[in-house]
Amino acid sequence: MSVAIENFIKTIYQSQKHYDQDTKPGNIAKKLGITNAAATDMAKKLSERELLHYQKYQQLELTDKGNKMAVNVIRKHRLWEALLFKLFDMSLHEIHHEAELLEHATSDFLADKIYQYLGQPKFDPHGEPIPDAGGEYPKHQVPLVLSEAPEMQSYTISKLVSADKAFFDFCTENGLLSGAEIFVQKQYENPRMTQILANESKLLLHQDFTNVIYVI
Repeated sequence: MSVAIENFIKTIYQSQKHYDQDTKPGNIAKKLGITNAAATDMAKKLSERELLHYQKYQQLELTDKGNKMAVNVIRKHRLWEALLFKLFDMSLHEIHHEAELLEHATSDFLADKIYQYLGQPKFDPHGEPIPDAGGEYPKHQVPLVLSEAPEMQSYTISKLVSADKAFFDFCTENGLLSGAEIFVQKQYENPRMTQILANESKLLLHQDFTNVIYVI
């Protein structure tokens, strides 16, 4: 399957499942940086392959076959992130970029080898769940966005949801990584800020940060 097709299917899946965003061809086109016409043509083509359901002016919906493909690509992406982070001590931003390239050139056989080598990990370094070979996600607590975490309680960072290099650099420098323990001291309203303790250091985080850090 081509890179373009896998990226198209994965983008629809992520928009549907994780971000609850509109999956009409025009919106998928914006995410992928392609024209509306190209997205519509791709949708029609993939509908014929029974990977998605296409109706003019309607949102795109993946079939079971399309969902399976998307989960498989995501599994490979997150396994590569975990492997690159473990072997080369690359930054969270770097592993995402490289995994975007590697996910499409990885066989199911190699993905399973990586999975076993890493000890069957349940989460990638960003805290995102890694599906198993059957496409099943590990069971885990529903995370809470840090900006809404009640004060005077301890939490564990479960995932970081961003593509911004500066954000990941800041998190790495301050130990705000998946699995790190933090204590929420105060939630401020105007402006919206969160004061936390992490690694014995006091940090005051803007809502732009606390809205993409999830805790359990």
